[in-house]
Amino acid sequence: MMEELKIGLVGTGAIGRTHIERINNKLSGAKVIACADKNVDFCRSVAEKYGLKAYETGEEMIAAPDVDAVIVTTLDPFHAEYVLAAIAAGKPVFCEKPLAPDAETCRKIVDAEIASGKHLVQVGFMRRYDAGYMQLKEAIASRKYGEPLLLHCAHRNPSVGDDYDTPMEVENSMIHEIDVLRWLLGEDYATAEVRYGKKCRRAHDKLQDPQVMILTTKSGVRIDVEAFVTTGHCYQIKCEVVCEDGILNLPESPTINVCAGANVGHEIDSDWSTRFAEAYNTEFQQWINATKEGRVDGPTAWDGYAGQVAAAAASKARDTQSIVPIVYDEMPAFYCE
Repeated sequence: MMEELKIGLVGTGAIGRTHIERINNKLSGAKVIACADKNVDFCRSVAEKYGLKAYETGEEMIAAPDVDAVIVTTLDPFHAEYVLAAIAAGKPVFCEKPLAPDAETCRKIVDAEIASGKHLVQVGFMRRYDAGYMQLKEAIASRKYGEPLLLHCAHRNPSVGDDYDTPMEVENSMIHEIDVLRWLLGEDYATAEVRYGKKCRRAHDKLQDPQVMILTTKSGVRIDVEAFVTTGHCYQIKCEVVCEDGILNLPESPTINVCAGANVGHEIDSDWSTRFAEAYNTEFQQWINATKEGRVDGPTAWDGYAGQVAAAAASKARDTQSIVPIVYDEMPAFYCE
């Protein structure tokens, strides 16, 4: 096994820079040594700050002989081209979600990976690495509390930018629930539905907020997910699993209780970067460890495809205000190993 995994990162925006700092300063067994970005001048400034080699293009960086593995943190529309380039180069690649903006392109990546004969692709669904979700997964799998029957979930943000519109509530926010709940229950979805709540006064003209997504799994588990991204006051992720013999709740982030100013309470996370900071650390450390041993232990290209199939059905359900079936291709044997 190699002593140190040398990583090239394409996409030097905020999350890319955060991952550079995480891998180079907090984790072990790997180092980001190179970067690329379509904004070449900004890429060079990032490279200078972190002591990396800057490349003119992502493809050039991926092909570099001293780059062992690749991280893709570009804007969503560009994910697929760099993932496919990494597969063609035979190099492991970690791609932030989504794997691609649509299921058809995700399927092309799946087919390319199968054709390569090697498991190379991991998708950045970091909630699977959150301690609370892992506890829920263990409790559900044990069947100690009987079969899961219903799930009640929420995905709340204090605010979003003006470029965040109605479709993004499914495709950029609730996509996390689409993946992690499929993983928690260990089964695919059968149908999707999305309904609107009364519009919040803070939602701009291009955003209908809040929304409720209703999913039904193939075994009949019923899931409702509230997305409310203009709360004005909190970032909050909730998941309650109603089982036959017990009710399981995702724990809140641990913070101290404070009594001050005639109030008693505790702080909550202001955004995803603090709520899931440890999940990101765990995710990348496990990816580094598995990659050095030639494995993919986390969410696969097939998981990326499955997530986009369900998201597309939910988006269609939202646009038509109807219940839409979720139909997947048959899972290739390559991903059943």
